[in-house]
Amino acid sequence: MSYAIGLDTIHLRATPRLAHTEYCSNDALFRALHVREAKAGPAEQTTSAATEAPAGQTARTFAQAWDIDFCWSANDGPVPWSQRGRVTDMGHADFLEGGVDRRLPKASPFADAQEVLVFDAVREYGLPGAAELTRYYQETWTRNQQARPEEVFTAGYYKTIISGAIEAFGWDLLLEAAAEQARFERVLDSFFRLSLHHFRAWAATSAPVFICHDDFVWSEGPFMHPDFYRRAIIPRYRELWAVLKKAGKTVLFCSDANWITFLDDIADAGADGFIFEPMMPLDPVVERYGQTHVIIGSKVDTRTLTFGTTAQIAAEIDATLPLAWKCPGFMFAVGNHIPSNVPVANALFYFNYLQQRWRRG
Repeated sequence: MSYAIGLDTIHLRATPRLAHTEYCSNDALFRALHVREAKAGPAEQTTSAATEAPAGQTARTFAQAWDIDFCWSANDGPVPWSQRGRVTDMGHADFLEGGVDRRLPKASPFADAQEVLVFDAVREYGLPGAAELTRYYQETWTRNQQARPEEVFTAGYYKTIISGAIEAFGWDLLLEAAAEQARFERVLDSFFRLSLHHFRAWAATSAPVFICHDDFVWSEGPFMHPDFYRRAIIPRYRELWAVLKKAGKTVLFCSDANWITFLDDIADAGADGFIFEPMMPLDPVVERYGQTHVIIGSKVDTRTLTFGTTAQIAAEIDATLPLAWKCPGFMFAVGNHIPSNVPVANALFYFNYLQQRWRRG
């Protein structure tokens, strides 16, 4: 693990090996690594926590064992929306070990799409005091970066525009409301205005790297007409990112699913880098932006880690590396997570195979 490798990669500077991050919630893997750590003795103890891993020694073990250089982080403020106004709980399927995160859906607080179309996120959730919010973000980021000195710990915001609407309305009413584009754009503008207040607070902090997260498409691509995205959403990203870039931040855009349709739009709006899943085709991203932008991902798919053979895992790594080596800002990751059902043996094979091959030159 290396803060220098992580930050140099963000700034498109040469590094001795590819930078590395992971999004992992596989408790069995953490336990396996912790046992190995205990056997190694005190000299092998770690000094930093890991991306998306539990707190404490297990997280530090994972970060050091897997050479994590970059910690994905986003923070939407000190008080959840659910304590400030209406949100829709769509429930949660089993994801963590033992299904401890399973949650049944609850009835929506919105009666129908017409109620959604008069919604104003600023009025509903309010704007915390600017100075208070900046102080919260600065103190939280500083504390976390100091706890993870060998990783780049990011600033970030999660519920930017579409993710904010999903949080508030759930998918069903969101899709119904989106059919009335002019009125729906006014609703999205209220999420933009709420985000802008938080982005301005983050811009006033000393955090050098910012992740703008917004799950704005589906696995098949856009779920609204592309013209609407280009008229109503992406220009608002541009305005949000201008605040951060004026403050000297590196802006990384992150979305699940396949947004290759909007890759050029996102770059033109000011994103300095892209974080994405294997649903996004890697080759055109590298071809068009490999020399100018940060690229965080790979062709390694968690479905292959879960159900595939070691030969198939190796093949996805081998298909990624020639592309990665062309890019000064490439950071390797399993872009769609390493969840609880990935066999430990496959996860260990993945990292060991990658680690033997990621040195440049």
